[in-house]
Amino acid sequence: MFIRKKKNKSGKTSIQIIDKSRGTYKVAHSVGCASTAEELQVLVHQAQQWLIDHSGQMPIDFDKEQLSAEKILDSISSHRLVGLDLTIGKIFNSIGFDAIKDELFRWLVLYRLIYPKSKLKTTEYLYRYHGVNYDENQIYRYLDKLNKTQKEAIQQISFKHTQQVLNNQISVVFYDVTTVYFEIEKEDELRKTGFSKEGKHQNPQIVLGMLVSIGGYPLAYEIFNGSQFEGQTILPVIEAFKQKYQLERLVVVADSGLLSKSNIELLKEKKYEFIIGARIKSLSQPIKNKILALKLHAQETALIDKDDLKLIISYSEKRAQKDAYNRERGLKRLEKHIKKGKLNKTNINNKGYNKYLRIENEIKVSIDYLKYEEDAKWDGLKGYLTNSRLTTKKIIENYNQLWQIEKAFRVTKTDLKVRPIYHRLQKRIEAHICLNFVAYKVYKELERWLTEKKVGLSATQIIEMAANLFEIEIMLPTSKQIIRKKLILTEEHRILAKIFNF
Repeated sequence: MFIRKKKNKSGKTSIQIIDKSRGTYKVAHSVGCASTAEELQVLVHQAQQWLIDHSGQMPIDFDKEQLSAEKILDSISSHRLVGLDLTIGKIFNSIGFDAIKDELFRWLVLYRLIYPKSKLKTTEYLYRYHGVNYDENQIYRYLDKLNKTQKEAIQQISFKHTQQVLNNQISVVFYDVTTVYFEIEKEDELRKTGFSKEGKHQNPQIVLGMLVSIGGYPLAYEIFNGSQFEGQTILPVIEAFKQKYQLERLVVVADSGLLSKSNIELLKEKKYEFIIGARIKSLSQPIKNKILALKLHAQETALIDKDDLKLIISYSEKRAQKDAYNRERGLKRLEKHIKKGKLNKTNINNKGYNKYLRIENEIKVSIDYLKYEEDAKWDGLKGYLTNSRLTTKKIIENYNQLWQIEKAFRVTKTDLKVRPIYHRLQKRIEAHICLNFVAYKVYKELERWLTEKKVGLSATQIIEMAANLFEIEIMLPTSKQIIRKKLILTEEHRILAKIFNF
């Protein structure tokens, strides 16, 4: 391969890498176009570096330098991890987060994706793999700055990018909450005990509310104290989001557990449209009778008026099969426990399939098979309560995207490891959540980008592959020339180079 300079019609000089390994001239890589001698010099240097990385050609005068293989190894002056910058670093920039000029912001976000550890551990990685030295106090000072002066700009950048991805069509939003606990005993104004989705009811926690768009792109988040009832978080988040970005119409999609009667009235009062899952088995008997009288089949839907709202009922054969399977499995588990004598009157409750249990003569626990058979009538049925002007089909389609926000919380907790949180001050806890918000935004954009290019690899796989792509720096002993070489050694590295064009 060799470097070719070529004048184009506009008078600029284009720099290309030409491959003639198969007998014909083929452009292996286009470096760019230069208008001035200075620009041309920069592009030629980039082309030389590309040749070093991709062809193994190293512009070294071995006689002059008197280099042997052993001396080349001795001349390696440093190595650094470049997989971050060459892959997810490009995604970070494409969103616009590079507008935040603090280099530490970039490092903390990228390392949240690749090595989600404590901030202190991140500084160890930065020193080990990049030769960058930050101390603990620098980290804390930056977190304070992030929370005080940059958090708003970061959310604006994220929103603007999501707007572009969705062609300015942000009208349907999805809301949910999760809890993040702390391994401490003492409460404070923010960290309080409350209902924990992770079963850590004895631990102080915070409540995290998140708003995402169609496609699962994060739009906004808010932190509440750990004792806050999750249903009371939805309106403050939505109201702030709507006012901040001056949105005229929002259709809010949420799970049934979030919207109480009072919340529904407030949403109607403030002219919001909403779609929530309806707990159809808990509705009044007259409405339940209407639902069962519909006798829906296949993918049929029906509409029932409920006060001033619409109750949409849909039937799915796939859902019916799943409901039947889960009921039968629950029944078998109860039968097995009864046979072994492991159930008593303390098990009589409405949790899960224990609702099929009953007490006979106040001492004997048995299974109510009639209740089990009655439950079968509801297999495959799903209800949606709404005031939306969208079509029935669109209402159901939008509700079925609620899994996107569930995925957002799952990725945040597992891949990005939002906890444990090693901070005590509220401003630093908020900064930590902000970094995780940005990291998830980068993750989602990487996912979208890979899908758009039909790569066939997940975002997680790309991040794992990037974690061991290094570059070495060689200082030649005689000329003191510095040569940098990306260690593209494996098939995975070659795949990354092709995908991200480096």
